[in-house]
Amino acid sequence: MTYNAVSWLLDRNVDEGRGGKVAFDDTVSQITYGELQQQTRRVGNMLRRLGVRREERVAMIMLDTVDFPIVFLGAIRAGVVPVPLNTLLTAEQFAYILGDCRARVLFVSEALLPVLKDVIPRLPDLEHVVVSGKDAHGHKLLADELARESDKFTTAPTHPEEPAFWLYSSGSTGMPKGVRHLQASLQATADTYGKQVLAVREDDVCLSAAKLFFAYGLGNSLTFPMSVGASTVLNSTRPTPALMFELMNTYNPTIFYGAPTLFAAMLNDEASKGARAGTRLRICASAGEALPESVGHSWKSRFGVDILDGIGSTELLHIFLSNAPGDIKYGTSGRPVPGYKVRLVSDAGDDVPDGEVGELLVEAPSAGEGYWNQRSKSKNTFQGHWTRTGDKYVRDEEGRYTFCGRADDMFKVSGIWVSPFEVESALITHPAVLEAAVVPEADPEGLLKPKAYVVLRASSATDNLFEALKEHVKQKIGPWKYPRWIEVVDDLPKTATGKIQRFKLREH
Repeated sequence: MTYNAVSWLLDRNVDEGRGGKVAFDDTVSQITYGELQQQTRRVGNMLRRLGVRREERVAMIMLDTVDFPIVFLGAIRAGVVPVPLNTLLTAEQFAYILGDCRARVLFVSEALLPVLKDVIPRLPDLEHVVVSGKDAHGHKLLADELARESDKFTTAPTHPEEPAFWLYSSGSTGMPKGVRHLQASLQATADTYGKQVLAVREDDVCLSAAKLFFAYGLGNSLTFPMSVGASTVLNSTRPTPALMFELMNTYNPTIFYGAPTLFAAMLNDEASKGARAGTRLRICASAGEALPESVGHSWKSRFGVDILDGIGSTELLHIFLSNAPGDIKYGTSGRPVPGYKVRLVSDAGDDVPDGEVGELLVEAPSAGEGYWNQRSKSKNTFQGHWTRTGDKYVRDEEGRYTFCGRADDMFKVSGIWVSPFEVESALITHPAVLEAAVVPEADPEGLLKPKAYVVLRASSATDNLFEALKEHVKQKIGPWKYPRWIEVVDDLPKTATGKIQRFKLREH
């Protein structure tokens, strides 16, 4: 049996008459489905010329421009494994990952070359550097390399369970881990979340704040729109509130994908007060961290469009638990996406009843086959049909799941589990608080109690603010959960995906 993801994602669209339709627009240039097909074939020929064989890896440190899908899909077409990397990593993190995956070729955006100046000479397996941009700075220029090649290429007859691409986890508690994803995995996410939750359609225009190198962004901007022949707007720069509103008004997207931090920032950005979200916007989606209930309600009130909050992971490729149109309860992650099964288990591995906290396990058609060179961690995470997420959840009697925290973030106060996310959600409903993070802190008797780090809105500090915040939390969620200590900070440590790095706050 043969199956190549590019045949389904790209060639099918051309065969069905969408060759002249814009697939991607990066605000500087556009590429149609037909042009993308030709360019990916040229990538296949280029990789052969450079001596890259099937199943070998090529790394991508590329901004979100039309060159990203050209390289990513071109490699998969050739049976070569692309490894997109987070463009915000440090030089040492790049060195580690590039050495770990043993990439033969590195595709890199010109603007990112300076970070890699001292890294490239240290990589014995790296044979070629290909630059996306106008100046190759002594390396190969992608445009020139593609211009040399024919657009005739026979797509590799890959197997649906053959590795197609790798994604490295965010590495919030150590060096990132390479997750190996299969040829059939992209379609699996499109057939489940894309089709049955978003109901993505051909006339959609998609805009995602999350970048293509993230599992979340890859589905948002590439898999889902290409699965139906829709169009995507790419943004190569930082997704500030002002820029997102500008793109919304310029391109009038129908689907906008964000993260809780960004949705909150867009609602609270003083410079964007009165900004509109376009006239065609029909749905928004959120992932990365749980969406606070107050943010969901405020967004719907201001823009008249719901946010579908859900949870996904690099290991499972996209969202597997989500709210859905017509079935939204803010403050929860909704229900299992059709095609996915979930369980909540105790520390002993037993299923827990409704109302009790358990670790979330997922049976997924899009699960990775394991971590590269991480046998022990693979065995701990990928357990037969089930994948351990490390997330603590509680299920209500209606079958909805509410996020409690990461397994290593939860702690007990007076013998009762405390969810940092619950305390944080209560804090940000106070008008003085913009962001909050909660971690355990030992009191003089050595007992754990909540400590909060808060980012305040402008001019919100008052003499009795801390006591007011403590009382506010008591009234919202219970007297034992309030933060005993509150520290004001300018910002909170986050991963590039917007997740709060509570472990850094615990190290204070």
